[in-house]
This record gives sequence, structure tokens and C-alpha cells, in this order.
Amino acid sequence: MDITDQTALVTGANRGIGRQFVLELLERGASTVYATARRPERLSFQDDRVVPLHLDLLDSESIAAAASVASEVSLVVNNAGIATGASLVTGDASEIRREMDTHFWGTLEVIRRFGPVLAANGGGAVVNVLSALSWFAAPGTGAYSAAKAAAWNMTNGVRLELAGQGTFVQGVLLGAADTDIAAGYDGPKIDARDVPRASLDGLAAGSIEVIVDDWTAMVKTSLSSDPAPFYARMTELLGA
Repeated sequence: MDITDQTALVTGANRGIGRQFVLELLERGASTVYATARRPERLSFQDDRVVPLHLDLLDSESIAAAASVASEVSLVVNNAGIATGASLVTGDASEIRREMDTHFWGTLEVIRRFGPVLAANGGGAVVNVLSALSWFAAPGTGAYSAAKAAAWNMTNGVRLELAGQGTFVQGVLLGAADTDIAAGYDGPKIDARDVPRASLDGLAAGSIEVIVDDWTAMVKTSLSSDPAPFYARMTELLGA
């Protein structure tokens, strides 16, 4: 996909990676970018091509309304997410469900609502921002890791289902980025701008999966091996 003159929609556009996606899309010549957030009045973009739009992943009516308004969209970037820090065994069950409702069900609802919109506009593309934690878990990430794992394989599933209508589906995986959601993490972090750059370069190249950083590449490589040495190494690296 060439971003020039495309109409895009970005969820969670108020800060972090979502905000950087909006800026990168504008830099690459998008004609319109629907920047969505639960509180769109707080968005601050100084560009007439940006259209603030209300969208809450936990509110299916808001997703349907957004799809009705943004009817010319050709690219959907599913970026919005949360990190509750809930553990699976002893954590608050409502927080665990909120993670799954956000990352899996909410993201899937966006795809289900915008799938027909993309089909009507010639196919287009969907980008799902995932995580290296789709493939492993660490202390304090139980709920987040489980939800991102579900979102990762959901991405694979919808890719197959939407291929027939000409819609390209890309998964983007990264470790920690320098954003608010990773504020409590003391390890190395990539620049949030690297994520949309890698993703949009991947769209141009036809890459269905984009690995943004070396950390995530290392995690993916480990998946074909015995997990015991990998988790021993993670314990050492994370100090857990």
C-alpha cells in the first residue's frame, strides 16, 4: 500500500504509538486521518487532515458510529490498548476481562465493523499493533500477555478471512516503547516513532508481520526451542 492520498483511521491516537501513527501517516501523504480516542476533545493535531472521532473499544455502539462516519477509510490501524498489571491467578477478575475485552473483543469489533467499509472502498488494509508479550509472559503481565496472545492469533484468523475481499492484514510486534504504558519499565525502550515507520514500510513491501526491534526478534526465534532456557534467560534479564 502506498499511503499517499489514503484515508486512514487510528485507534488510541491521543498519545504514544497511536499519535506517532497519525503523524507518520500525515508525513507520508495521507489525505485524511481519523484520529480516534475515548476523549477526542483532548486530541491536539495542528493539521486540517486530522479528524478527531470518538471510539471506545469497550463500547460497540461507538465503534459502529465511527464506521458510519469514516465510510471512506482504506486503512485501519488498531493501536488502542491498556495494561492493567493484573495477574491471572490472584488478580482482579474484572481487570483480566477488561484486558481481553479491549485487546481481543474490542479490536475484533473494529475489524468486523470496518471490514465491509474496506471492502466497499476496494479492500485496503488493517494493521494490528501487538506485542512481544503475545509470545511470552513475565511477572505482572499475565492478563496483558494472554490478551495479546489472543489478539495475535485473531490477527492471523482475520487475515485469512479478509483476503478474499482484497483486504491486507498486518501484525506489528514490538517490545517496550517509550510511551506512558511502559512508564514503569526500566529496561531498554525503542522510540515510539519507530513503530509506525516499520509498519508502513512493511505495508509498502507487503509484509504481513513486522518485527520492530531486536528484543522481539529474539523472542520469536526462541519459540521453536525448549521454553525452559528461554524463561531462565528472561528471569535473568528482567530481574524477576
